Amino acid sequence: MPHHTPAVSRRAVIGTIGAATAAVAVAPLSAAAAEAPAGRASQSGRPSAGQRVADIPRTRASSAAGEAATAVRTSFPIEYVGVSWTGPKRGASIRLHRPEGAAPADWQPLAAGCAGGPDGHEADPATAATALIAAGGALGFDLRLPDGATDVRSAAIDTVGGPSRQVTLPATTPMMFGRIEYLSRAAWGADETKRFKNGVENTPTAYYPLQTLTVHHTDGVNADPDPAATVRAIYEYHAITLDWGDIGYHFLIDEAGRIYEGRYSGTDGIPAHDSTGKVVTAFHTAGFNSGNLGIALLGTLVDQQPTDAARASLTALLAGLTLWHGLDPEAHVTFVNPVNGVTKPVDMISGHRDWLATDCPGATMYASLPALRADVAALDNLLH
Repeated sequence: MPHHTPAVSRRAVIGTIGAATAAVAVAPLSAAAAEAPAGRASQSGRPSAGQRVADIPRTRASSAAGEAATAVRTSFPIEYVGVSWTGPKRGASIRLHRPEGAAPADWQPLAAGCAGGPDGHEADPATAATALIAAGGALGFDLRLPDGATDVRSAAIDTVGGPSRQVTLPATTPMMFGRIEYLSRAAWGADETKRFKNGVENTPTAYYPLQTLTVHHTDGVNADPDPAATVRAIYEYHAITLDWGDIGYHFLIDEAGRIYEGRYSGTDGIPAHDSTGKVVTAFHTAGFNSGNLGIALLGTLVDQQPTDAARASLTALLAGLTLWHGLDPEAHVTFVNPVNGVTKPVDMISGHRDWLATDCPGATMYASLPALRADVAALDNLLH
């Protein structure tokens, strides 16, 4: 299929998306979110002109594999448990251990999603199981996995209570992408060292023309009190536990409508793209990643719609991206992966389940995708 991928300047990119979002009420960032401490470690400990120093808790994690991964105790409160295995997906459960003296919580089902991962290294989606579960400060957990489960890995993750590290941020946070306010990787606390293994970038950036856009949900908690901490937990789980080298999505959106920059795409200041308008390859739809941009809504959208603020931000972001790239948001296309040649007939704006065997982006959200496409198209038409 033909692709319109203009070699445009950063100013043209931002101006186009800014025009699109001007017609949509995107929820502004709260003062607290704008001051969220995060960023890259300061070399001198002192901010330069146009910067400020902030503190952020260092992510703590304890990983295990095999039998050891099914019975874990930690010296720190666990905010999230990440689990992966190969084998049957149904029948898994988890039991959290509370502070000393409290009885363990009841066993609860462990819902396994569909694995993502770098193109060319994808596992069989029918047997690759992954899950990230909110643990609420537990001090340990036990797992029961289905018979035949292999390659078991788990990680206890804390992104809120670790020792602080000083970081530097731009004096003005959030960043502006056109008229969209978004939290850059620095602003939500991405530790860029996690992209490297043995001093080498674990998954180097690669860029391809944008063909399609895919909507996800993270299958996490709703009414999340600290979504930036959740984004850091997803980053730890994807980059380190699953060994992808970075977070799997290009953008994430929380219930207040805040947009978070995902996959690292360089230093040109354009999230998810290089300076010519090509999209960086992420890891959200295994086997179909390159040229496919993934946006994840934080929370679980099986029985509820996203909040009005989250949906407004999603609509604005999709409209800006399709308008800039010259894509029809209501088109049905044939995706061709430029890395492995795999093809897939799919809607221009799809859900994760359109690509792989998964419930993502949740039954309720998936049912609303036709209306979302229509809203994006209406906004695009308004601005032409």
